[in-house]
Amino acid sequence: MKKTMILIALAVMIAGAAVYWWVHHSAGTSPNELQLYGNLDLRQVNLAFNGNERIETVLVWEGDRVEKGQVVGTLEMKKLEATAAQAKARVEAQRHVVERLVNGTRPQEIDQARANLNAAKADLTNAQLNYERLKKSAGGGATSQQDMDTAKAAFEVAEAKLRVNQKALDLAVIGPRQEDISEARATLLSNEAGFAVSKQDLAYATLVSPTNGVVQNRILEPGEMASPQRAVLTIAITDPKWVRVYAEEPDLGKIRLGMTATVTTDSFPGKKYDGWVGFISPVASFTPKTVETTELRTSLVYEVRIFVKDPADELRLGMPATVRVPLTGIESNDGGSATENRGG
Repeated sequence: MKKTMILIALAVMIAGAAVYWWVHHSAGTSPNELQLYGNLDLRQVNLAFNGNERIETVLVWEGDRVEKGQVVGTLEMKKLEATAAQAKARVEAQRHVVERLVNGTRPQEIDQARANLNAAKADLTNAQLNYERLKKSAGGGATSQQDMDTAKAAFEVAEAKLRVNQKALDLAVIGPRQEDISEARATLLSNEAGFAVSKQDLAYATLVSPTNGVVQNRILEPGEMASPQRAVLTIAITDPKWVRVYAEEPDLGKIRLGMTATVTTDSFPGKKYDGWVGFISPVASFTPKTVETTELRTSLVYEVRIFVKDPADELRLGMPATVRVPLTGIESNDGGSATENRGG
């Protein structure tokens, strides 16, 4: 009986030792290597038209590769083109108004005003002579009072016309008022701003990829109404890619930015991808639900991003991966610095 108890105790000790070894060594606590587990991650861009028109074309499909600056869709442009043409015409018309005011009165217009003044002087002279002649003959009864009144009125009208034509000539010589020129220029600036807005609206009718990547989702189709709040395409940014892992606090002092790493996946057994430590979270967080167990529920960990080189584009978003960070002969990866590859 005593021997049996000893055997049972020995078996428990061996099992405990095995569990201790599995927990620590499977978690990557080897003195020469830190082993971490996580998933492939990358950024996504939701592309939407910055306008409210009907979609005319969507030029890419799921899985298509796109390059930065590539046109991936267009809106209907007839209305936008007409609006831009109308705004351009307003600018041209107002520009001529400003030119006319700045150039001032034409010599021909001044000559015309001077000729009108001379004609008014002649009319005044004629009216004055007629009025004076009638005044001289009025004493003998040869001229009626009505003729006298008519001649006097004509004389006064001629004097008024002379003053009017004199003012017209003065204004023609002086030219436009500075306030009118300033107002015309302000109107021109307003029209130019409206034209710039209409041109920008026309440019927004063309959807351009802001980065290199792969089309992940094609959400809207030609004929649907676009708006800035509705994404047309989702593009996955394939460079850079990284593995999001979580390191426990005791392992945090073993790694630093720029350290080399090796990434492996179950999808490509035996194939290793070069990587480097590109981001270490400055704050701790609770163990994420994706790796949560009863024992780890309250454990604090630090997020670490291992940037990985994938020239063949084999790694996919969410793919489980194993990361091994050598702790002996530590050297930094020249191809990835924390400042160049760190993600928010």
